[in-house]
Parts: sequence; structure tokens; C-alpha cells
Amino acid sequence: MAIVVDKLIPEFDANATNGVKVSNTSHLGQIVVLFFYPKDNTPGCTTEAMEFRDKYKDFEKAGAAVFGVSRDNMTSHDGFKAKLELPYELIADTEEKMCHMFGVVKNKIMYGKKVKGIERSTFLIGPDGILRQEWRGIKVAGHVAEVLKAVKALKKTAAAPATAEQAE
Repeated sequence: MAIVVDKLIPEFDANATNGVKVSNTSHLGQIVVLFFYPKDNTPGCTTEAMEFRDKYKDFEKAGAAVFGVSRDNMTSHDGFKAKLELPYELIADTEEKMCHMFGVVKNKIMYGKKVKGIERSTFLIGPDGILRQEWRGIKVAGHVAEVLKAVKALKKTAAAPATAEQAE
């Protein structure tokens, strides 16, 4: 089942580093940022992971859980996480279930050959489990700051008291 902005995230279960289980209901009540990246220990992915690391306390302060997702296995993720001292968990989507559900598997041309790869993408899920925003085919520069701004805006709207109209 594909994901759609302003709709509930479909059911999924995934394993992350440190034995953390992540599902469509595991973080209800909390804003969730899922960033999909092509591969551990590659230049762009390392830069992106470090930018999320460097802003992690700000994401935490805004009430958001951050998870990186790639097709790498847990051993690769454990090494990548330790090497970069990442404070958030990495999801090992080795069977590409989440990648397909979020529609980030794309055909790419690498060294003149067509290969299946992950399109760098980020998804913002509200505390109610509804997909609030998505960024696809992103460039790393400035992206994390943009996501943090969206998290802060979502936190404000999620924390806003219900108006009289909404209460009726």
C-alpha cells in the first residue's frame, strides 16, 4: 500500500539498531522523521546522517523521533552508527518493504548501467500517525534545517488548543 500525504501511514514493522522495533503505531503521540538514504558509508549519506546528528537535540526538543532507513543490514548500520556517533537509530530494510511502501526505490543510471537504488527522501509523520509532509529526491545541503523547521511548525499546530468550531 502506498503512502499519501494527510492519510494514515499503512501498517509496517521494522527492526532498528539497538534492538528497537519500529512500526506504524510504535511512536504514536510523537512526531516521527524517517529519512531514507541510499547506502551507509557513502559521501552524501554520511553528510546527511551527520547533519541529522548535529541537529538531533533540536529534533528531540521539538518532540520528534528520527530514524534513518536504508537497505543495509544491521551489521553495516551498527558500524555506521558507531563510526559517526549517531544518537538516533537506523532501520535495516533489507527486504525493501518500507522502501517500496514509501515509494523510494527508483531506477538509476550508475556508470552507464541501469540499477535499482534508493531515492534520498524524508517523511514527516504527525503524532496521530498521519503523513504530514514528504521531501523526495532531495539534495543534502540545507535539507535537515528545512525538516527541523517543518517539525517545529507541526509541533505548534499539534499543541494548539482546539477552537470552538473543532470542539463541536
